[in-house]
Amino acid sequence: MFEHPATFDTLAMDPAKKKEIVDDLEKFTKGKEYYARIGKPWKRGYLLYGPPGTGKTTMIAAMANFLNYDLYDLELTTEKKQEKDDDEKDDPAKKLTEDEEDKPSKVTLSGLLNFIDGIWSACGRERIIVFTTNHVNKLDPALIRSGRMDKRIEMSYCCFEAFKLLARNYLGLYDAHELFPRVRDLLKVAEMTPADVAENLLPKSTEDDVDKCIKNLVAALENKVKKDEEAREKAKAVSSPEGDESKEDDPEKSENAIANVVQEKAA
Repeated sequence: MFEHPATFDTLAMDPAKKKEIVDDLEKFTKGKEYYARIGKPWKRGYLLYGPPGTGKTTMIAAMANFLNYDLYDLELTTEKKQEKDDDEKDDPAKKLTEDEEDKPSKVTLSGLLNFIDGIWSACGRERIIVFTTNHVNKLDPALIRSGRMDKRIEMSYCCFEAFKLLARNYLGLYDAHELFPRVRDLLKVAEMTPADVAENLLPKSTEDDVDKCIKNLVAALENKVKKDEEAREKAKAVSSPEGDESKEDDPEKSENAIANVVQEKAA
């Protein structure tokens, strides 16, 4: 029995993107006659991609609750022989088989795709198939082609609108807070997932009030910005050896280049 509490009302993401997904789902559920008229099985594939913690699993739960559909979770894991190959280990498309030694049955990627495209797709009522990945650029093109993955949804880092929803859910904060402008500015530069934002907003004791939780988040965002900047500086130092007097590293030349760009745009 599926009893996950997630809904689109509690899902922390950009409101415009959320509405687009809800509209797409509603159109699909009302499309029985349309799919029959064009001669296609009544099914739709979604690909959710983005870093861990951006809400891919929560999105699936919200979709199931919104549509009142049964949910089937298909686990696909790696064979031991593949784990020995570092190149294959980093490729999610090659991880989709179960260990033959540990389990009597297995599900392969080719078997799954044949199942999706085969006679099953024409049996029964409507179905939605959702794939999730952290690395969409590493997936086999055969897996994400149109007809299998009809709609791609990027689950990105937390934006200010998503933060306000989390503040309402976790702190009961419906009105603006004096620290909201600071949070908005930090979220523009700090790549923090909704899961991490929620963790910092979560009261850790009975003494944690709204002010303390918001301050905790601000501190975490400031620390994230600082660490990201340090990482960029370190990477820059590695890629630009000391003594390299390239045009890009000359402050005066860089300033002139920026001035030229401004002048060109003004013209």
